[in-house]
Amino acid sequence: MSQLTVVVPAYNEADVLEAFHRRLAAVLDGLPMSCDVLYVDDGSRDETWAIIERLGMQDPRTGAIRLSRNFGKEAALTAGLDQVVADAAVVIDADLQDPPELIPTLVAQWQAGYDVVYATRTVREGESGFKRFTAAAFYRSMERLSDTAIPRDTGDFRLLSRRALDALKQLRERQRFMKGLFSWIGYRQIAVRYQREPRLAGKTKWNYWRLTQLAIEGITSFSTAPLRLATWVGLASALLAFVYGAWVLVKAMFFNDSFRGYPTLMLTMLFLGGVQLLALGVIGEYLGRNYAESKHRPLYFIQDQRVPRQASPANSQPGHTA
Repeated sequence: MSQLTVVVPAYNEADVLEAFHRRLAAVLDGLPMSCDVLYVDDGSRDETWAIIERLGMQDPRTGAIRLSRNFGKEAALTAGLDQVVADAAVVIDADLQDPPELIPTLVAQWQAGYDVVYATRTVREGESGFKRFTAAAFYRSMERLSDTAIPRDTGDFRLLSRRALDALKQLRERQRFMKGLFSWIGYRQIAVRYQREPRLAGKTKWNYWRLTQLAIEGITSFSTAPLRLATWVGLASALLAFVYGAWVLVKAMFFNDSFRGYPTLMLTMLFLGGVQLLALGVIGEYLGRNYAESKHRPLYFIQDQRVPRQASPANSQPGHTA
């Protein structure tokens, strides 16, 4: 019989976890396969871990790992997927914006032969117009900048086959952009479209600052276009400065028009200085990521681990660091 593990990263989701688990359990009850749930508590500061432990006592399919601190969602996802020994895994957030009721459709596509079945949003309810605009701009920018095709309007909600999971385990880079890594591994992939719902309870952890950081992470992890752009902007600026300097020289030599433009000089200096600082900033982003990779730190540490009571012995393998 096929085995399926549902990986659920959670950070301060005490307000919604029990409602989420009820809906998820009802879905798993209807699947003709062995299923379990793996919650990943990413260093929550509320009652998330206590609720997860209570769910584990109530539902024997429920396991959990608790990270030693908040490492971020990308690391929490990695920690959960590293523990999966089933034939396939579904990644889903606990906020109920992604409906658990879509899991049977993902499973059906997997059984049809696809290795990655990703859920693409047709409607994003509960989000502001500005949030939808920036999200659309990001995905479309990634399409143009990256050599890896990253599906539009697609989050982490997806199913991964066993060989897709094994491929992901080989990617141990520290600066992780999971949406890009899911696409980079290749294999047969297909989209399932759905309407995203508003968050049921609690507050989103993704403010605009964190979303901006994630966007920078994605662009710098899967594209060198900003470096090339800095090069071309530098060349264009140098060319314009050379042409303008030649024009000033010609006027002074042949038209007796000496250069008196102090404001023009300051504007030119400020423009070129700004371009140089921008280029240095772009280079610094890439150097900073290389520096982080060179330290080879573990991606996460596990503080506590709970194994599903009905799981096979293989599910109890340790995994303290990665």
